[in-house]
Amino acid sequence: MDFRKLGPSGLSIAPLVLGGNVFGWTADRDTSFAILDAFLDAGFNAIDTADVYSRFIPGNQGGESETILGEWMKARGNRARVVLITKVGMDMGEGRKGLKPAYIARAVEDSLRRLQSDYIDLYLSHAPDPETPIAETLGAYQALIVQGKIRAAGGSNYDAPGLKAALEAGDGKTAARYTVLQPHYNLVERKSYEGALEDFCAAEGLGVIPYFALASGFLTGKYRSEADLKKSMRGGGMKRLLDDRGFAILAALDAVSSRHAATPAQIALAWLMARPSVTAPIASATSLAQLHDIVKSAALKLTAEDLRDLDATA
Repeated sequence: MDFRKLGPSGLSIAPLVLGGNVFGWTADRDTSFAILDAFLDAGFNAIDTADVYSRFIPGNQGGESETILGEWMKARGNRARVVLITKVGMDMGEGRKGLKPAYIARAVEDSLRRLQSDYIDLYLSHAPDPETPIAETLGAYQALIVQGKIRAAGGSNYDAPGLKAALEAGDGKTAARYTVLQPHYNLVERKSYEGALEDFCAAEGLGVIPYFALASGFLTGKYRSEADLKKSMRGGGMKRLLDDRGFAILAALDAVSSRHAATPAQIALAWLMARPSVTAPIASATSLAQLHDIVKSAALKLTAEDLRDLDATA
């Protein structure tokens, strides 16, 4: 396995991160355990979750994904084999949200309890908090690093100016320095990352782990007409992508897939892995079949022609 340094975090990860947003939602406990087992058995090590997963589902309170991960790691005794990534800041109800130091101190304890772990490898701000000075947030993260409760800190959903301000405020002594960015980035969603944000990440040597790497399933190729929108719970959101550009992206994926005897999902992930600024994309699986499909992306080596064809769909 080709392990990659996750920026200056001190962590090394395989080139694919398993998304934990589906655990306790579209993947029940037993299915989640099977997917997690297969992921580690295939040689991968990084798993991404958040405290808020999956509060957005009726009947859930948040923390369901972290709880399943904690139960799995305890049952398997494999905590040391896992690079564990979780996030804080989204609305957990009852005023529990944001990035103020007092709340971070409370939220990290809740996450550690659910994860049944003494530490989190990478703790991310789920989104910027305009109500809290970034220096205060970074001070809270530095305190957690000193206490050994987290190993590194990073941010998700930052734009270039916000990320630049965060790095300028972090000295690595009294205020933690972000070492990783988690942006929304894939073959469909490119404008928000490519350009100033990507250039800044590359210049600073940050680790980059994009989420929605498969555009909520669109880049698997299973949504090609309105009749396909009923194929999953996320299908309704695919209608907006069924336009000329969306069909052009699918056509390019099909063409490159045929050259490699691969699936569109594998090609879409391999494209991200080949991006010089990207450390590893995040992708979820709700079945063993999906997991076995996406892990094969790490063995694919796209050619210059492949990359040109895919890049041309921007």
